[in-house]
Amino acid sequence: MAISSPGIGSGLDVNNLVTQLLALERRPLALLDRSEAALQAQLSAYGSLKGAVSALQTSMNGLATLSKYQTMTAKAGDATILAATAAATAAAGSHSIEVKELASAHRLASGAFTDIGSAVGTGTISIRKGTYSGGVFTPNADKPEKSVSISAGNNSLAGIRDAINNAGMGVTASIVNVGGNYKLSIASDDTGAANSLKIAVTDSGDGNNLDDSGLSKLAYDPAGSAGSGKNLTETIAAANALLKVDGIDNISKSNNTVTDVLEGITLNLLKKSDSGVATTLTVARDTNGIKNAAREFVKAYNQFADTASRLTAYDKEAQQGSVLQGDVSTLMLASRIRNVINSTQRVPGGSLASLSDVGISFQRDGTLALDETRLQTAIDAKPGEIGGLFANTGKASDSLIKFSGATPATNPGDYAVNITQAATQGAFTGAATAALADTLTPGTFDAPFVIDANNNNLVFKVNGSQSGTIALTAGSYATTAALVAEIQSRINSDAALLAAGAGVTVSFDSGADKLALTSSAYGSASTIEIVSVDANTAATLGFSAAAGTAGLDVAGSIAGFGATGSGKLLTGAAGSPTAGLAIEILGGATGNRGIVSFARGYASRLEDLAKELLAETGPIAARTTGIDASIDALSERRTDFEARLVEIEKRLRKQYSNLDTLMGRLTTTSNFLAQQLSVLPGFGING
Repeated sequence: MAISSPGIGSGLDVNNLVTQLLALERRPLALLDRSEAALQAQLSAYGSLKGAVSALQTSMNGLATLSKYQTMTAKAGDATILAATAAATAAAGSHSIEVKELASAHRLASGAFTDIGSAVGTGTISIRKGTYSGGVFTPNADKPEKSVSISAGNNSLAGIRDAINNAGMGVTASIVNVGGNYKLSIASDDTGAANSLKIAVTDSGDGNNLDDSGLSKLAYDPAGSAGSGKNLTETIAAANALLKVDGIDNISKSNNTVTDVLEGITLNLLKKSDSGVATTLTVARDTNGIKNAAREFVKAYNQFADTASRLTAYDKEAQQGSVLQGDVSTLMLASRIRNVINSTQRVPGGSLASLSDVGISFQRDGTLALDETRLQTAIDAKPGEIGGLFANTGKASDSLIKFSGATPATNPGDYAVNITQAATQGAFTGAATAALADTLTPGTFDAPFVIDANNNNLVFKVNGSQSGTIALTAGSYATTAALVAEIQSRINSDAALLAAGAGVTVSFDSGADKLALTSSAYGSASTIEIVSVDANTAATLGFSAAAGTAGLDVAGSIAGFGATGSGKLLTGAAGSPTAGLAIEILGGATGNRGIVSFARGYASRLEDLAKELLAETGPIAARTTGIDASIDALSERRTDFEARLVEIEKRLRKQYSNLDTLMGRLTTTSNFLAQQLSVLPGFGING
């Protein structure tokens, strides 16, 4: 803060003197400012470099997925007959396909009604899907029975239609106008012979559930007769699609979307072929996907290289270097990325070894270029290998072992696999009972099996998730298949188990007269427990409240190192070369199971390197942390220096103010002496 001269001194300009002296003292601050500006510029440059590395990482992440290079196309010669899509697992080639029949959904129609608003009847409508054969209905275990109540408020034809549609029963009800009268049409939402409809009615009007009166007008059991349980008319039968594929005839499928005839190919059947006329389905590799991926790789690297070059360049004309010109950390970072691209790459089971094999190479200016002709040659010769150059690739010599993944800790290499324990499923086996006997005719109970109020309620715990109370449908079951389907469908349709993704398969051992349940999951977490049963359940179904046998995780080693099993998945041990290498054991025997080969593609390696460079402990973070520390140190020096300048200013002002005062006094004394001398004789001015 400036201190004004009191005006009683010599007239010395203290403020001007102090200001000029302080200006000299402040010169080191300008050096600090220039140093900080240079550090801030470096910090900004490292921000740009970090952004370029991050962009490279993002691009490589998209290019490191093997499926990106394995896109397949499927095209039918006659697009009106079928359409198709192909997954990466599909094999290139052509197939002859004849659609002999389309799958159809079961459709039923009621008798005629004169008014859609008039009352039909009250009670309960229950719909079940299954298969009719020889007059016997076998329920579809995957399609549980659904029921809806019909009361006085919704017992018209229109009300029943809406009640069925709102109940999520797996069917669609509609009203059809037939020349002034109306019929209720009920169609299954699922195609195929296993989804034939059986409609049972509990008629609360007259108590007769089979006659053609009241709500029982809507009952349908093809094993019954008209007016006695078979009161709807079948307008379209439930039927499977029939195909002839590559000369193999009568392939039957329940749906017009067929996924399991040709591996990796989904067929969408549209129309029945002319008799004996097949269309050709051509499956080919989508080479455009490979070309686009190669272009993206080159573009991503060149964008990074351009940023790194600008930050480290030297302008000869201006004779000035860029902010990071000569910066060791930046040069080493760029060099590590180039070294990955210049290195060789082993593709498991292949011969491609470098990016130059597919036309990608460095130019004199340090950028990458793509030779499209050379790439096309590689695609034509080795289309299946190109993905392995860019993405992580794993391959097992055993067809029942599937490569599932790896981590950055996994070393490339060929590793022997030994299995000591195959994964198993949790299971529960019931006890044999007389009620389950099928000794006379296997598959048919010696006496119809009865489900009633004494044995129909059970609570299960599957894979640790507990169900609600599962109520089996009361009634008599003639066949083991019908009872198995009922139990399985009820368990698998439980809301709590569905939410947990838990399911079971129910089977019947004819020789032992036992029911068995098997969890759909594998491993130690695969369990089945019966929590509670009814009073007569153990004596009839053979089920008691108890825990079953838990499943086992797969066990074994990879490259001689103990591996961790979880279900069917075996993962290499931490700290070993196989750390993070995950393989799925789909089946097969214990013992030596061949070799699993793993290699890292260029995109995958660059992605991992980028992660390392961008990590909190990486070189970019270390450099920016150092720069931040230097800036903080400069700020502290500036603060200290400015505090020192305040003290210097105080001292200078005090010194020069004192000098001004002293000079003022001396001037006063001088003037006084001159005045006194002037009055003395002989001391006048004129002498």
